[in-house]
Amino acid sequence: MRGMLADFRNGLLTENPVLRLVLGLCPALAVSTALMNGFWMGVAVTFVLTASNLLISLIRGFIPSRVRIPCFIVVIATFVTVVDLSMNAFLPEMHKILGIFVPLIVVNCIILARAEAFASRRPALNAVADGLGMGLGFTVALMLVSAVREFLGTANLVVGSTPLFGDGLPFAPAKVMTLPPGAFITLGLAVALLNVLTRKPPAARAHGAREEVSA
Repeated sequence: MRGMLADFRNGLLTENPVLRLVLGLCPALAVSTALMNGFWMGVAVTFVLTASNLLISLIRGFIPSRVRIPCFIVVIATFVTVVDLSMNAFLPEMHKILGIFVPLIVVNCIILARAEAFASRRPALNAVADGLGMGLGFTVALMLVSAVREFLGTANLVVGSTPLFGDGLPFAPAKVMTLPPGAFITLGLAVALLNVLTRKPPAARAHGAREEVSA
């Protein structure tokens, strides 16, 4: 159980796929113009990541090493199809907004990387914990970037279909935040902020280095 919790927490901060590993940047930059866009893209990726991790872990003993990557892609593509069709049926407006980026989950670096580096080598429950942690970490990072861009770019935040600030706050929106440069600026500042907040003081880094040398 402790190992599963560690695998789950790993994706939230230590190896956050967007803010630490800098993976999956296409959706993080392209669809993060609104909070709800980031939320539903995160949900889609989390489902595909968790389900594919589970299935790959269960069948890893039957997959020849020579064809493991094609097999992983087939598994991932199956769950992406489920998400794509389900979103089209139940959330058609969001499906139109996210557009091609839902099918492109198939080639999302996060999912294939976790399949190869983790799910194909670990038990099923650990693979599920890793998928949930990585997916949640991706979702939180995407929602953070989306919320900042939407708030600064429109002077409002929309949750569901409800604007949180009515007609908007009384400041001039920075339209650049709704454009591609705003995505790069916001993501870069988020990565820098996380690095500053989690940076160890020099004394702690020196102590860790001495422990590694003595070991």
